[in-house]
Amino acid sequence: MSLLEPIPVPRLRELPDPDVLPSLQREHLQLPVIDGHPPRILLLYGSLRERSYSRLAVEEGARLLQLMGAETRIFDPGDLPLPGQVADDDHPAVHELRALSVWSEGQVWCSPERHGQITGVMKAQIDHLPLTMGGVRPTQGRTLAVMQVSGGSQSFNAVNTLRLLGRWMRMVTIPNQSSIAKAWQEFDDAGRMRASPYYDRIVDVMEELVRFTLLTRAHVPALTDRYSERRSAADRARIEFARNAAAG
Repeated sequence: MSLLEPIPVPRLRELPDPDVLPSLQREHLQLPVIDGHPPRILLLYGSLRERSYSRLAVEEGARLLQLMGAETRIFDPGDLPLPGQVADDDHPAVHELRALSVWSEGQVWCSPERHGQITGVMKAQIDHLPLTMGGVRPTQGRTLAVMQVSGGSQSFNAVNTLRLLGRWMRMVTIPNQSSIAKAWQEFDDAGRMRASPYYDRIVDVMEELVRFTLLTRAHVPALTDRYSERRSAADRARIEFARNAAAG
């Protein structure tokens, strides 16, 4: 299957009311000029609650991204096993998450802050994304926006951890970020985010993510070309040549 073809993923969440943005003042939004295909953005959230504020936050982000011309996919981690729980991680949810990451050109990670850190649900998703799968690197060179929701006062523990993980996964993490304090009062009964400086910051973050994705996606091969990897590839080629020569 070509990575540009639609991926049949039953664990994609359907985005409700994708064209309804009551808190956005559209006259102030600057839509990007997109040369080529729409930017492909994968969104991950870190809670399994029925009313998950991290999920509601990424849904707001996905609506904005679609308005800006991006193609979005939201992964549902509801049946994702823990890393190592299934032999060789051979589970449909793991395969689908990895396929989505390979498909993406940018990602949004949003976690609740629990005990001063990201949740296990969020970490499990990131841990299921290896740095390399054969010759494919599912995160390297992709852009990343980080967000968090908190039940109490504003904090930045979760987004700081997500930044660290994004750097570890060799992603281009954008400068802006979103941290929503007392998230329970920022969303109405329908799960839509109320107009506020917190909502405006999500708009800022999504604008910046699209811009960085458009700026970098054509240059990913150059940005991710490493001396150490070229040297390792040459060593492997020499070993394989020697084996073939000995066998021949």
